[in-house]
Amino acid sequence: MTNHVHLIFRSLDTQKPELLLRDLQRFTSRSAINAIQENPNESRKEFLLDHFKKEAEKSSNNTKHQFWRHNNKPIDLWSNEVIQQKIDYIDNHPVEEGIVFRPEDYKYSSALDYAGEKGLLGSVCVFQYFRLYSQTKGFVRQRGFIYSSFLDLARC
Repeated sequence: MTNHVHLIFRSLDTQKPELLLRDLQRFTSRSAINAIQENPNESRKEFLLDHFKKEAEKSSNNTKHQFWRHNNKPIDLWSNEVIQQKIDYIDNHPVEEGIVFRPEDYKYSSALDYAGEKGLLGSVCVFQYFRLYSQTKGFVRQRGFIYSSFLDLARC
């Protein structure tokens, strides 16, 4: 989508999902800001950087550029049915928005990967459902999370 991202992930071992999100947001925001700053062909450079700076002035924890909004809404994916529902929602979002006719046509989607083909994104892990076998514990329930976040622009 043009102004937001949906992400399904699971945290392994004792990794806290909120720390993974923090690290993902930190890395992606720095990468995006650097890409904007260093690209001499970016026609919206001043507009974007000024916008992110103004948003940072409203924030108590950021002084340079605010790329992500603070109001993300993680949802615990507690069953295979809920996981499939969220995957279907994410895959069909570009279709509902009228951007493409089929989920597989949206080049930034993992829908191609779920259809058994290779999509544009490098290391997509087709989400594996709850029952993960552990040598020591037998079948263990894994928790998945869906994460939606909006830009401030209204390894398995």
